[in-house]
Amino acid sequence: SGQYEYMQRAKAKLTYVVPLTFGIIIILLFLNFRRFAEVAIVIGTLPFSLVGAIWLMYLLDYNFSVAVGVGIIALAGVATELSVIMLVFLELTYQKMLKKVQAAGRLMTRNDLIESIIEGGALRVRPKAMTAAAIIAGLLPIMYGTGTGSEVMSRIAAPMIGGMVSAVVMTLLVLPAGYFLWRNQSISRG
Repeated sequence: SGQYEYMQRAKAKLTYVVPLTFGIIIILLFLNFRRFAEVAIVIGTLPFSLVGAIWLMYLLDYNFSVAVGVGIIALAGVATELSVIMLVFLELTYQKMLKKVQAAGRLMTRNDLIESIIEGGALRVRPKAMTAAAIIAGLLPIMYGTGTGSEVMSRIAAPMIGGMVSAVVMTLLVLPAGYFLWRNQSISRG
């Protein structure tokens, strides 16, 4: 009964630690961007990065535990960081395109927006792939390791490995699409 009671206490702690963690992430994002739209893009795309974690957990037949919760919290932090960096580069190339368009004496068009998003996304493909590859390569030995504590460590590493795959796809495809939808509204309004 000691292990069961420990698990119940740990799950009770996770019920307020996980929302608190996401709340802190939202506050830090708002302090960074100073606009709620960009925070909404990052937080709105964050669940897509968790898809890979859930699938790998299912394929490995792991149940949700405290270790899995810790892995998911770590994944959320890394996925948020990847998203923030992508969003910064998308905004940078958008502002560069906006200056170029204004210098030409015309208004920003949808094609200009698409071009700036492609340019901003292309700048981040290799660094994102390298980041994901380094994290996955570093965690694979932990996930497949044997020995003392390996059962717990593999449950921390598994959500990170599965989630990194979907986080990279999300950052390169879903986040730029969300950014396009947001910026396209401002272009349409004039």
